[in-house]
Amino acid sequence: MIRERIAALRTALWASLRRLGAPELDLAADATGAQWLLRAFFRPPPPGRRDVPALALAWLARDTGHRLNMGRDRSASAWLLRLFLRPRRARQRLAADLRKLHKTPQGRHRLTLRARLGRLLEPVYRGVSRAGSALGSRLPEVPWQAAEQHLEKLSATLDGVPFLRQCLLWLAFIAAIAVCTTPLPFGGQVLLFLLVYAVVMVARRLPGRLATMLMVMLSILMTGRYVWWRTTQTLHLASPAEAIVGYILYAAELYTWIVLIFGYVQTAWPLRRKPQPLPDDPADWPTVDIYIPTYNEPLSVVRPTVFAASSIDWPRDKLRVYILDDGDRDAFRDFAREAGVGYLRREEHTHAKAGNINHAMPLTQGEYIAIFDCDHIPTRSFLQTTVGVFLADKKCAMVQTPHHFFSPDPFERNFDTFHRVPNEGSLFYGLIQDGNDFWDATFFCGSCAVIKRAALEHIGGIATETVTEDAHTSLRLHRHGYTSAYLRTVQAAGLATDSLADHIGQRIRWARGMTQIFRIDNPWVGKGLSFFQRMCYSNAMLHFFYGFPRLIFLVMPGAYLYFGLHVINTPAPVILAYVVPYLIIAAIANSRIQGRYRHSFWAEAYESVLAWYIVLPTTMAFINPKLGKFNVTSKGGHIEHEYLDWTISTPYLVLLAINVCAMLAGVARLTIWPTDEPATVFMNLFWAGVNLTVLGLALGVAKEATQVRVAHRIPLRVPAMLTLPDGRTLACKTENYSMGGLGLVLPADAPKLEAGGHINVMLARGVLEHDFPAVVARVADRHLGVRFVDMTVETERKLVECTFGRADAWLEWEDVPPADAPLHGLVQLIELSWQGYMRLIDAFFDAIENFFTRRRPGQASQP
Repeated sequence: MIRERIAALRTALWASLRRLGAPELDLAADATGAQWLLRAFFRPPPPGRRDVPALALAWLARDTGHRLNMGRDRSASAWLLRLFLRPRRARQRLAADLRKLHKTPQGRHRLTLRARLGRLLEPVYRGVSRAGSALGSRLPEVPWQAAEQHLEKLSATLDGVPFLRQCLLWLAFIAAIAVCTTPLPFGGQVLLFLLVYAVVMVARRLPGRLATMLMVMLSILMTGRYVWWRTTQTLHLASPAEAIVGYILYAAELYTWIVLIFGYVQTAWPLRRKPQPLPDDPADWPTVDIYIPTYNEPLSVVRPTVFAASSIDWPRDKLRVYILDDGDRDAFRDFAREAGVGYLRREEHTHAKAGNINHAMPLTQGEYIAIFDCDHIPTRSFLQTTVGVFLADKKCAMVQTPHHFFSPDPFERNFDTFHRVPNEGSLFYGLIQDGNDFWDATFFCGSCAVIKRAALEHIGGIATETVTEDAHTSLRLHRHGYTSAYLRTVQAAGLATDSLADHIGQRIRWARGMTQIFRIDNPWVGKGLSFFQRMCYSNAMLHFFYGFPRLIFLVMPGAYLYFGLHVINTPAPVILAYVVPYLIIAAIANSRIQGRYRHSFWAEAYESVLAWYIVLPTTMAFINPKLGKFNVTSKGGHIEHEYLDWTISTPYLVLLAINVCAMLAGVARLTIWPTDEPATVFMNLFWAGVNLTVLGLALGVAKEATQVRVAHRIPLRVPAMLTLPDGRTLACKTENYSMGGLGLVLPADAPKLEAGGHINVMLARGVLEHDFPAVVARVADRHLGVRFVDMTVETERKLVECTFGRADAWLEWEDVPPADAPLHGLVQLIELSWQGYMRLIDAFFDAIENFFTRRRPGQASQP
């Protein structure tokens, strides 16, 4: 297998160099550059010297006449390193980069630079190729997959020996305690870190879960050493002020340690459950009621969901769809009658969504209840995918599927990372819920789920004591002995929040509700839950307590830089010797576990943006769980002009000022007031610099990008047939779709079409074909945009069936974001942070300009 990988590496490297247009090279002329690049990969720069990749790039640009921006163009050396270590990922990124760079003059200049880099590297490639061939012929083949299977068999054999597994676990626990509590001198601690780091870097190259578990265990050991050292060696603080601030910092760190360990338990071994088959005879399938609760959403948002739900592949006599209107709107009642679905409204609007669902339960009779938020559009295969799990496990009370969003959330839209970086929900629905399923702790998320009516009635309906009624309901189901299941296959999709303010409001409700559950129905108290179920639920609740720790970390550098307080009683080099191994090994282990679902360091951005806003709701809910009310998240809106939300940004600006002043104070300590602790000053300056990077991200996402399109375009590539005004037909393919129109790709010999012309578009659903009247909206080369016209209820239903309701509508979206590359992610976040500061400066000058150009009261308007 190793020989095969080396051969694949050589092939990939050669293909990548050829793609850059590398011709035959003169090795003698380019030897100096090749040596620089080899040193860049295999030898760190000596102390006091410039970074070798920077020197190499400067040498490459010596005859271009341009001065390189090393903060930007050093990414070329990172790209080369990826060619050696991750060839397939490098090829994918290279293709994307080439498409993007060709569009601008600066990009074409960078392509020229990369071409020269490729020409330089050909002798390096030849040397690597020869060395790889020699090495590959001598290395034995290691059957990693077979080795993992043998270890699994050995584990199964150990289960047959009484108490053997328990004894081994206790011995491992005792050994871990010894490793964590054994003191080491400074040099020994550094050597231990280097040894663990080397093992982790080897393990991350190996496939399988056993390598993942090794990385997790090493991370726990390094965390344990830091916790023991931090607790026993650093809390002897000299003054009351230092003691108060120091213990506040220690409490914030204690929170992060608990969440880290709980997170490992929760996510290290996802179940990856598969759908279960249904009986062969549809007559044996159970009856299902579909609830679509709505309160204040526009009818345009609800219509596609209703059409898709009523078109689900299920026996017609066993399926009933109901609009649960909590807004008393006659237009919704009329639409329900026209669409042929049920309509329920109530007189008292108590308990928000939970009360709405509980009101509908006595009025319907289905054995199972499927619940969709009014903007979540199900696929036709939803019930056939989920209901089989209930029939296979009679104790199963709830099956949850992912919440998938086909529109970008505020982070993705404002930073333009849609489909390039996993969004905030990807970690939860891609990994955490799958990990919960391993421990039978999957919880209800309010939508895209099926619940057994009998089980729901047994616990008294949907929980109404908290504003996160979904998670609280599943907690009650588990307490009563029911099981749950999670299917990771996307079976419905909806709209993300429209603005950062809406996003924050939604997270505030989640934080308040989980805090309420923690207070009134704490998972560690009461009967009915296993130890690991309690851990999974408590970790989900503790997650929303990150507000205080995040704010503490964002202001703590000022404690020393402003006031000279020693909040950790030990020299700075010793602090680094313990904290750096803990942070680096944890980052690498989490990248291994979470890399497909959340890129490294992005948690800092998400949590820092929300930290200020969830502190007060979680604190008040912890003190008095009855405070607060349910707030509905607005969906389907638009943003006409980009703007910086100064109201949302105010806390970030305050924290920014604190850290900028702290850095100025630190510089003053090094220059104006010379200090005998320069290492401590530099460490706190670096900490403040990290905070400034995070705050730059918060400011960047607070600038709302324009969103004028309410009907979002979704990629779709299926055959289509056009009927032209003269009666001719034309075969083509779709490019994207929305409820308002289609994007089409025409064949090369297609006749020229004029904007405004009327055509018909034919799409197929299985063997059925449906025609949709449309008008040509735009024509650009072979790309055609059409807008639907004269849509009736029936044609709109058929359109949803052919687009949103397709069984394969979202399958290719699951693996769209690239896998995590921690260093690349760090560079990307730094760039986005800088972009955030540029946006702040632009908004500041725009505000000044608007202030001075605004027409004063009584001033005449200019003609």
